[in-house]
Amino acid sequence: MLNKAEYCRNEVKSFIAWKGMTMTEAVKLLADEHGWSSSVPNLSGNLRHGSLRNTEAVELADVLGYDLVWQKRRETM
Repeated sequence: MLNKAEYCRNEVKSFIAWKGMTMTEAVKLLADEHGWSSSVPNLSGNLRHGSLRNTEAVELADVLGYDLVWQKRRETM
């Protein structure tokens, strides 16, 4: 069973792949559009350690063409 950091890392990598991009291409877009470091190991390390900040997650979603939305959970009966 995956821990939260591993699950999130796999999710992010899946979204990058679904977009038809490599990690290198995603990091280049992040550097160009949001001033991130152009180092793939920096992004990989943040994902591996579960240390991606919320603002970074929003910017990553942006370059992949997504919006992150906080949604209230539905009450279960």
